[in-house]
Amino acid sequence: MRGFLASSIGVTCAAALALPLTPPALAATARPVPAAEAARPAPHAGTPATAPAARRAAEPSAAGSTQSLPLRPLTRDRATPSAPAAEQGLSRRAVRHFSLVGVVWDDPDAELHGRVQVRTRTAGTGTWSGWQDVETHNADHAADRDTPERASGRVRGATAPLWVGDSDGVELRVRSESDDSAADSAGPAPGARNLPAAPPLPSGLRLELVDPGEDDGASSGDEEEPRAAGGANAGTPALTETSAVAEASAVNADLAPTGATEIAALGRTETEQEYLALNVGGLTERQLRAKPYIGPRPGIVTRRGWGANEGLRESGFRYTKKVKAAFVHHTASGNNYRCSQVPSLIRSIYRYHVKSMGWRDIGYNFLIDKCGKIYEGRAGGVAKPVLGAHTLGFNSNSMGIAVLGSYGATKPSKSAVKAVARLTAWKLGLYRVNPKGKTTLKSAGSNLHRKGKKVRLNVISGHRDGFKTECPGRKLYGKLGSARSKAARYQGR
Repeated sequence: MRGFLASSIGVTCAAALALPLTPPALAATARPVPAAEAARPAPHAGTPATAPAARRAAEPSAAGSTQSLPLRPLTRDRATPSAPAAEQGLSRRAVRHFSLVGVVWDDPDAELHGRVQVRTRTAGTGTWSGWQDVETHNADHAADRDTPERASGRVRGATAPLWVGDSDGVELRVRSESDDSAADSAGPAPGARNLPAAPPLPSGLRLELVDPGEDDGASSGDEEEPRAAGGANAGTPALTETSAVAEASAVNADLAPTGATEIAALGRTETEQEYLALNVGGLTERQLRAKPYIGPRPGIVTRRGWGANEGLRESGFRYTKKVKAAFVHHTASGNNYRCSQVPSLIRSIYRYHVKSMGWRDIGYNFLIDKCGKIYEGRAGGVAKPVLGAHTLGFNSNSMGIAVLGSYGATKPSKSAVKAVARLTAWKLGLYRVNPKGKTTLKSAGSNLHRKGKKVRLNVISGHRDGFKTECPGRKLYGKLGSARSKAARYQGR
């Protein structure tokens, strides 16, 4: 993702904390709001804060919700009042509790050229944050073009999500800016004062406020039953939520008991035995006799473990042929999270990907927190070649691993880098792939590689290797060489 934006940590202090808040404008929404969400009244300004447990008990939607607020013009050009506003946003207001924010718009192919900034009020203390930047360039995380997921009609353009923690107030500003900074540095030509015009903002801008809900140890939801594969008009009937939970767990039955919250780590000998069991009928005599190059299976928190509401995602699973490469990402959601909050953070990203952006499921195949814990991402089975929506143009025959946080200026933890190595040593080993090697993938089309081009890549690559982007951040990208070497050693190479 492009790194020209400032850090997501705001540094400007709120100088007018005592100003009255504008009541939230929740009535004008273009999309239907689930009944459980609509039933929850927004708090009035000055409402005393309550403890999360007490607050949840008083609200119908303990499994999470999304508030979707249309943006309003903040400025208008008097000379051309009918022209689209160059700055939109929302004035400071009280809202229902939320923990993650993002901005979406109608056209998934439109880009937001400009700056998105948000400030939020911490629930419980009433303290307002400074302005925080939201990463605007997020189109590179998506399903490949010409795929059913991309062509569903539900997909929207969106910023990256930003984790802000439990909050109950928000203020937002979105400003159109030209990406061409050369004119500013070079100065205008003699006799000319024309600067690059700021492009119009995308239509249908909305602020999404995501409440991850409480994890009660089981998957329960406030939503409709899971969507049928291919959309509402598809012939496949939707699963009930109970069967969706069972379905998501059953695909890991070879690795853990049904309903397990974590797939336990294995030693090398057990992993090699599992490798043979998972590849029954798929190995040659020579491969059966040879000692496999595979890293010990790491512990993995399942979707049930982080509290996935299986009623959100589309039913069924989509697979690719094999796993030849691993693309490493950062979520660009900020680093202000505690490891104990990660299940809530992942539930928020999941809900944002599905309900706000219109994807069939969370985009990444795996997620890793800064403490080095590994989490199952998109449903379909952690040992299987699940088709994700993580690297536009290269989702086939690959997997996407997202390290939670922003790593343009911040170094990733040693634990996170080690977890990348452990996960890839095991998963790539299942498909007999060397983490230090090269592979060739056929591009489905990106801004770096045309559709149909065969591209030679490192087996463990950064997102920026497949798409012109700053992701996974300069600091994390610089650690991928170390991850490759570690992963190869874990495989016994």
